[in-house]
Parts: sequence; structure tokens; C-alpha cells
Amino acid sequence: MSDNRQITIFDTTLRDGEQSPGCSMNLSEKLELAQALIDLGVDVIEAGFPIASPGDFEAVREISNTMRGATFCGLARCHEADIDRAWEALKGAEQSRIHVFLATSAIHREFKLRMSREEIIQRAVDGVKRAVGYCDDVEFSPEDAARTEHDFLCEVVEAAIDAGATTVNIPDTVGYAVPEQMGATIKMLVDRVPNVDKATISIHCHNDLGLAVSNSLSAVANGAGQIECTVNGIGERAGNCSLEEVVMAMRTREDYFNLSTNINTERLVPTSRLLMSITGMVVQRNKAIVGRNAFAHEAGIHQDGMLKERTTYEIMRPEDVGFAKTDLVLGKHSGRAALGDRARELGFHLNGEQLQAVFEEFKKLADKKKEIYDGDIAALVQQQSRGDSEPAWSFVSFTANSSTGDAPKVTVTLEKDGEQFSESWEEGDGPIDAAFNAVEKITGLELLCKDFQVRSATLGRDAQGSVQVEIFHKGVTYRGRGVSTDTIEASILAILDAVNRIITS
Repeated sequence: MSDNRQITIFDTTLRDGEQSPGCSMNLSEKLELAQALIDLGVDVIEAGFPIASPGDFEAVREISNTMRGATFCGLARCHEADIDRAWEALKGAEQSRIHVFLATSAIHREFKLRMSREEIIQRAVDGVKRAVGYCDDVEFSPEDAARTEHDFLCEVVEAAIDAGATTVNIPDTVGYAVPEQMGATIKMLVDRVPNVDKATISIHCHNDLGLAVSNSLSAVANGAGQIECTVNGIGERAGNCSLEEVVMAMRTREDYFNLSTNINTERLVPTSRLLMSITGMVVQRNKAIVGRNAFAHEAGIHQDGMLKERTTYEIMRPEDVGFAKTDLVLGKHSGRAALGDRARELGFHLNGEQLQAVFEEFKKLADKKKEIYDGDIAALVQQQSRGDSEPAWSFVSFTANSSTGDAPKVTVTLEKDGEQFSESWEEGDGPIDAAFNAVEKITGLELLCKDFQVRSATLGRDAQGSVQVEIFHKGVTYRGRGVSTDTIEASILAILDAVNRIITS
């Protein structure tokens, strides 16, 4: 409907989402995801927290300098150094936003900040004014707003807008709110803050009680104009409001909400899968919108209804969110151009060198497998997009012998700086355990495996095995992934991926 109210989608996957344990991304992965978010139609991309680390700063600066098509945002506390650092990272952007925050709830004032109400307001005003000195688009967040006294929240919001904030975000930082309460809070601000018409009210909900999407919808129904969310709902603790769920709720129930967004919903599934491949965090099969079972119908009565009329049991079309009608796409005689086209449809952006590398691996796989699926292509692209530079250690070969009752024997050969190194291991719980030990001997690194997952990348007995590992080394967790039609080889590749992340971190 042309008279729908437009809701701004603010994606914080690269900032809040990355704070989810095990979800850290390197620079090339952040650039890849940022491009996918632009393709998705996200309005504002919170690219990071520039003062948090040199890596965060570099990611925000690189994204801001090289990409177009969205507003790029950097997070900062209400500290001069934070705000200065954020602008230094953002100043190359065509459209930039500085997002400053300061806690306001009684529990945060007393135990974290040890500041009075007056000091909080002054700090917030000073922070907003400093940010406004750099750019016109400034967002202010009263952290833990959902637990802040209403009178004080109104004072802070009014002061921030007077200082120049163009967006005021209301965070449910600990996921404590319920929908009726969140809606009432937004309505209260709209009714009571005299200058509220000079800024957009935003909402940022965490999912500790499983209510982040519901709370966000209640907020926009009561006057909020921006939703802060993440792809697949990733984020600290139980995560954030899920972008795909909140967007499709507004689209599917347009009759109720009378709201719209700029999101290209056909990119939801490709973007979700890209994030899964980067982070290794796979959504559950029954996840709304993007889960593998989201459009599956097994019950006989459902199948019968679907055959007669789709809308009997489907309120959305799978193709509207990006599920392909057919999965089988390419074979051994397919060319590089066809592979590149399909990779783009799956959400990947490959330059000439990357496409050539993927194509070479595609040809090798086509000789092993009779049928090539979308999942195979995605796995190949992900395996080639390993990081920002050449790996320190690369895989050459392995041999493995294992049988019931006998200790496994695994020999692994790796290469570094043009020189090959081989080690054998003849004890352990199985060939994977032996492979871990062989890699430890070659690299000289102590590797504690915290998590090891194997899943099929596609269909059939000849499917590629996708292995995800989490390695603990010197107090830090690193993840790695590997893909191969041989599960042991995929495991070694995943271990090596984690090793190379350790070396380059």
C-alpha cells in the first residue's frame, strides 16, 4: 500500500551480532557480509565499535571507504576518545552515522557508572554534541532503557534530541521487557517528550525471554520508526531481534501493521546462509523464515491441502524469502560464467581471481560427484574465501588406517613457505583424534577442541562433509571449517583453518 509507514531497518550483525560467542569475523568476512546486507536492502549498517580494537576500527573504515548503498554506523560510548575514533573510521563514508550510548537505569547508575541523574544527562548531552560536530546523523541510546524510570527516560530523550540527536534508540538491553510494556513505553515517549517529532524513535530488543521480535513489533505499532536487528537473530546471550522474522511479520501482516521496509526479501535466505557459513552458527531446522523446515509439510492433511491450494497451509511463498524451487544447477560440463552467475544468486560476490580458484575446485568436485547442488557451490566458495591473506599452513595430503580394536594411524603432510612437513600419530580415540595430534606436532601449537560438528553440505551418499571446529588456544576460542567429500580430510582442513586464524590473530 502506498500510504504505508516506512520502517528503517538498522542491522547490527557486524557489531552486536559479532559479540555472540564464537561469531567473530575477520576483515574479508565482514566485507563480504556488508555487501550482502547492502544487497538485502538494509538502510543502516552498524559496522562495528571502532575504539574496541584495531580490527574493529579497520573493518569500519574499510567498509565505509569502499562501499555504497547504505548508511554506515559506528558505535561509541559517550566519551570523547570513543567519538573521535568512530568519526576517524567513518569519515570516508558517503552516508555516516555516529551511535553514542550511555546507561540510564537505576541499577546501571548505581553499580556500573556510579553517577547521578544530572551527571548522566550532562554526559549524554556532551556526547551527542561532540558527535554532531562531526556529522549530521547522530543516534543516542539510553542503555537499559526498558528498566529506566519513565520520568527520567523522558528527560534524557528530550535532552539528547535538544543536543542534536536525530535518532533516539530505546534498548531492552537485557531482554526484560514484554510486548505490552514495550509498546506502552514507546507510546509514552511519543506522548510526553515535547520535541520527539524532531527525531526518529528506534527500538533495540534482546531475546533473553524469546520476545525480541514481538517487542520490536509492539514498538513500531506504537510509533517507533526504526528497528535494530541482526541476521538469524545472532547476538549476545540469547541474541537479538531477528531481521528476517520481523521484516516478514510486517510484510505478511501488512493488513494489520500497515508498515513497510526497503528489504529485498528474496535475499533473506542467501544472507542467512552466508552468515551461517561465516560464523559456523547454524540455525535450527524449525527456525522461522530461513530454517530448512520453514516450508516443509509432512503431515498428510497438510500435504493434501497444499496440493489443492497452497494458501491452506502457507502464509508466505518460499521463493519470496529466497528459497530456490530447484537445487540441482550445474554439472561437470558447466562453464565458469555459469558458476559465477549461480554464486551471485546464492549471495556471493567473487572477483576474477576468486572465481577462477572456485572454478578449479568445482571441476575437481565434478569429477568426484555426479550431481552438483547449490550447497556444494556455497561450500566451495566458503572454502576459498578463507581470509585476508595466504594461509601460513596449507594442506598437502593425509593417509589414515583405522579398524575396530586397533589404534588408528594417521599421517598428515602440510606445507609452509614452500617446505613440506609430515608427521604420523598412532594412538588416540580414532582417526580424527590422531589427525589433531599430528597437526599439533607439525605446527607446534597446543590445540584444545571445544566443539566438533560434521554435517552434510548437500544431499546423497557422495555429499561433501562440512566440518566445523572450535579450538581453544591460550585463553581464546578460534573456529575453523573445512569441506571435502572425505570427512577426515574435511576435519584436517577445519583444524588448519583454526590454526591459521591463531597465527594471524
